[in-house]
Amino acid sequence: MDKLRMKFSKTGRAVYISHLDLMRTITRAFMRSEIPLKYSEGFNPHPNISIALPLSVGCESVCEIMDFRLRTELEPEDILTALRVQMPEGIEVLDVYASERKVKDIKWLSVSGVFEYDERSAEDMLPELERFFASESIVISKRTKRGVSDTDIKPAIKSLDFGVCDGGVALNAVISAQEPTLNPELLVSALTQLEPKIAPDFAKFRRIQVFDAEMQVFR
Repeated sequence: MDKLRMKFSKTGRAVYISHLDLMRTITRAFMRSEIPLKYSEGFNPHPNISIALPLSVGCESVCEIMDFRLRTELEPEDILTALRVQMPEGIEVLDVYASERKVKDIKWLSVSGVFEYDERSAEDMLPELERFFASESIVISKRTKRGVSDTDIKPAIKSLDFGVCDGGVALNAVISAQEPTLNPELLVSALTQLEPKIAPDFAKFRRIQVFDAEMQVFR
């Protein structure tokens, strides 16, 4: 059992670590734990690890998934215990297990967030946000590898609920993780582009859970 999967969280100050720095941090944790990662071959070998859905800087998550391979066979429980004590503040290993499915089977992400308003009332913004996201289509300009194009993000939103909270307007959503990928920050971009009067002054998001196409928790 040399191919394994790790579930981990990235919260607090760790949200400001870039994807590449996160990969380096995790690799160093494996080295300090003396867990023998398998490396690629060639002139520039690199550790055989991959994170399923790279996280945007500033976004929290309690459901990150990373696949890795080892040179020798170790028990998942031993790997979990060893890695936990080596991770820096804000990165916590939650589980280690044999991967059961391919990453391509991931379809939906459950996310929570808060839209913060400096001078506008959350109570006033709530019905306006509900009205906006109830539209049949939400077409925005989105930058891709091929340039800027118009994209309707509404089909990538499975569900979206709002409610007033102490910090502003709270949201809970299920959005498409792959094909297409909907970064929750595009919810803010949609408001900024189409109805800036109700766009938040600041927004923060957290990934909660990963699902397949049938809304079963992905492992």
